[in-house]
Amino acid sequence: TLRKPISQSSMADWASKNLNMHTQGIFRRRISISNMLSWNGGSIKKPMLITSNRTIKKEACEMFKLVQSYMGDRQTRMDRNHVALVTVTKCWSMQGLRDELYIQLIRQTTDNLCYRSLAWGWELMAISLAFFSPSPKFQSYLEGYIYRHLDSDENIAQRIKELVDLKNKKITKSRKKRKQNTEDEGLPISTYAKYCYRKLQKVAVTGGKKGLRKPTVEEITHARNAIVTPSLFGSSLEEIMLRQQDMYPGNKLPWVQTQLSQQVLALGGEQTEGIFRIPGDIDEVNALKLQVDQWRIPSSLSDPNIPASLLKLWYRELEEPVIPQQFYKECISNYENPDAAVAVVQLLPELNRLVLCYLIHFLQIFAQPSNVGRTKMDVNNLAMVMAPNCLRCQSDDPRVIFENTRKEMSFLRMLIVHLDTSFIKGLV
Repeated sequence: TLRKPISQSSMADWASKNLNMHTQGIFRRRISISNMLSWNGGSIKKPMLITSNRTIKKEACEMFKLVQSYMGDRQTRMDRNHVALVTVTKCWSMQGLRDELYIQLIRQTTDNLCYRSLAWGWELMAISLAFFSPSPKFQSYLEGYIYRHLDSDENIAQRIKELVDLKNKKITKSRKKRKQNTEDEGLPISTYAKYCYRKLQKVAVTGGKKGLRKPTVEEITHARNAIVTPSLFGSSLEEIMLRQQDMYPGNKLPWVQTQLSQQVLALGGEQTEGIFRIPGDIDEVNALKLQVDQWRIPSSLSDPNIPASLLKLWYRELEEPVIPQQFYKECISNYENPDAAVAVVQLLPELNRLVLCYLIHFLQIFAQPSNVGRTKMDVNNLAMVMAPNCLRCQSDDPRVIFENTRKEMSFLRMLIVHLDTSFIKGLV
């Protein structure tokens, strides 16, 4: 469900307080907010947002050229993949540039007469959201902008036609016109907007790409492809099963879940101290995530903590948790009652029930006394590290979150100890 973000009047108020108002002409007249936030074919002399950081001031102007290059509004020798990589890397490395990039993209996708340029601007926004979030104070503004474009395709086409007609009246025959293109090239803008809206909700919570390794061309390509082809991470269980229908039509469980689980065991995870508690190297986890999203498991893996960390991430990033939200209250109400806890599992939708039972069966292997002696991860520790990946508390009250965390752990512990998962053996 999409929550309605801030109103246009609130957005205008935000812009009036945060925009670094530009001037033009020999008398340095201030440009209006509407012009500041409309497509511009020239360069900019200072950042769009107010800042005192000299590096940001310089980089912002260079970044505007990169945005124009990616959108096809400025000539460049670099291919678009490389332009996106340079842009994203600048912002990923320099936090102060992130809001600046998003406001520049808002500007260049507003009253843009060229549909192809417009689509590429939205595409760059979608790619950027795969790597970093806007600041909390800018998030509501960006959210409001995206929200207005969720069902805007007819309005956009009409607006482009109006602007083209207006410009054609003003322009003289002797002046060179920018190539107009009102026909759809590629995806509808609403497709980009819907993807960006969902991505913004997630990245605001997760914080985007982590680790020390800078973004790569492969990650840029993957982020672009995810607009059309949903990732195995961050999607719903239903979407994941639909996506694997062609490759694994007979599978009852998500391929990513079974493959990563089997990798943990194949690499001796049940004999590894601190498994699921000690994180794998974040850059290696990111690299494996990229491979898994292309239906590949590399043969070079040696550390079971890598697939174990990615498996936890997969559960945690599911669009809806393995135990859907409507069952949350029932779970934390029956955290001390084994029979009631097991009964909740039987109420789950069939796919969720199978996925959860597979996970519990997997954890029961680690809970065996012979393995606990080596891993130092008993049933309490397993429940502690896995409960946040299966249940999500919706409250913002720290006291409620703290109290429920204990109940979530206890509920999962009940399942590990008491749930009969023998039927899951051999299921894929």
